[in-house]
Amino acid sequence: MKTILLGLMLSLNLCMQAETATGYKNPVIPGFHPDPSVVNVGDDFYLVNSSFNYFPGVPIYHSKDLVNWKQIGHVLDRESQLDLTGANEWGGIYAPTIRYNDGVFYMITTNVTGKGNFLVHTTDPAKGWSEPVWLKQGGIDPSLYFEDGKCYMVSNPDVGIWLCEIDPITGKQLTESRRIWDGTGGRHPEAPHIYKKDGWYYLLIAEGGTELGHSVTIARSRTIDGPYTPNPANPILCHFNKEAQSNPIQGTGHADIVQAPDGSWWLVCLAFRQQNGAHHLLGRETYLAPVRWDENAWPVVNGNGTISLDMNVPTLPLHPIKPIPARDEFTSENPSHEWVWIRNPEMNNYEHGNGRLTIKGTPVTLDSYQESPSALLRRQEHISFRAATDVMLANASKGAEAGISVYANGNSHYDLFVTRTADGKDAIELRYRLNELNHIEKIIPLDSSGKQVVLSIEGSPSRYTFSYSTDGGKKFTTISSMNTRYLSTECAGGFTGTFIALYTTAPDGKATGVFDYFDYQPL
Repeated sequence: MKTILLGLMLSLNLCMQAETATGYKNPVIPGFHPDPSVVNVGDDFYLVNSSFNYFPGVPIYHSKDLVNWKQIGHVLDRESQLDLTGANEWGGIYAPTIRYNDGVFYMITTNVTGKGNFLVHTTDPAKGWSEPVWLKQGGIDPSLYFEDGKCYMVSNPDVGIWLCEIDPITGKQLTESRRIWDGTGGRHPEAPHIYKKDGWYYLLIAEGGTELGHSVTIARSRTIDGPYTPNPANPILCHFNKEAQSNPIQGTGHADIVQAPDGSWWLVCLAFRQQNGAHHLLGRETYLAPVRWDENAWPVVNGNGTISLDMNVPTLPLHPIKPIPARDEFTSENPSHEWVWIRNPEMNNYEHGNGRLTIKGTPVTLDSYQESPSALLRRQEHISFRAATDVMLANASKGAEAGISVYANGNSHYDLFVTRTADGKDAIELRYRLNELNHIEKIIPLDSSGKQVVLSIEGSPSRYTFSYSTDGGKKFTTISSMNTRYLSTECAGGFTGTFIALYTTAPDGKATGVFDYFDYQPL
């Protein structure tokens, strides 16, 4: 009997070892998911990202293993929490931090287009967060650290890292702000987080700007308010060097560290994947790396301070999640968590459910930098993909349009749509908006109005290819293709990545776009 039990235990142990050593692929959250912050509570991990000018704000994810993440909602899901008036792709919500203390979750962030730094709290991250409380200490990238009944805030006003004590419920600042570190000399010292290990306070920051020279540095002190001594081996994560010059992952930075229940340490950070030369389109994504953190020693990221797409390292026991269906048939009353709007939407312009998405058009177009166009968007999460939708233009007059767009920002987007012409019939049109250039690539007349048309976009590393079908998707006709680089961050600008948008525009405010489904599949 003992032999049998010993054998079973050995087999179970081997299975567990196999399960925890399978490795994983980066990014763990693909597409526009920058500035990750993570917290561990029991067996659960929660992660938040920046959202800039998109509503709702601050997507929140849940995981059991740090590798497989499921979005459970948004922290800022109502206008009273998130005013995005006038916010463009450089504005809105910057770098959130999520922390947990004594049964309460806290999220602190900055609305750079609004009133600055604020925080919200909840006891259940999936069931709604409080109204914001506004904070006195300025700068961006605020973070929280809890110890002995006190709550400390760090941020980066005046090109340095500053510390103060606050009341996390009221937001009241309890001590004067104190400058504690200026970093190692890199540009834009930001993204501060404080941790405590072996009697040391560790201060983790990002430097170099969120571009090719981005990096992660760290310092430590025996007291929380310093002085902080930098790690002689800084930066602890950086791809702006000879060792990583050929790595497809670049711009590594803005990190957060977490300890798992098994004692292992992990780091999440942002980075971007280059495509079509030195360009990236998907925005800054969320990456994961193991951390070796010996007693009284400095942390070492992935053994050599770099990360890779294929991470052949031991993991926590993996808990795969059900993938998002390739087709959204708009059956529920509200859009799923993947969908967002540009700035604060007028919700009366949208009807969702019963197998149909209806978007009422307004004179506001995708070109707008101030108002919210009638558009529902999902992140482009893969370099190679296909997206398609079945759309009909209804109640339309001349100039109305409804369709699908690859959207970087108001100055840069490729639009494939059905439009109402002067003779009262419909036509399919492909248009490129590239800053000052507005080019109509092709117009394809249809033989009638109010016809259902399938519009398709296929993405590759170098091209977006646009096609249509008038027989329900049985046969597609390619219209044209366009270089991807013109929608890249390097060309289009901004802090966000590319989105796939379903939209309607109506000069007279009457037309509607009727969408029967939306397909998104990686290739």
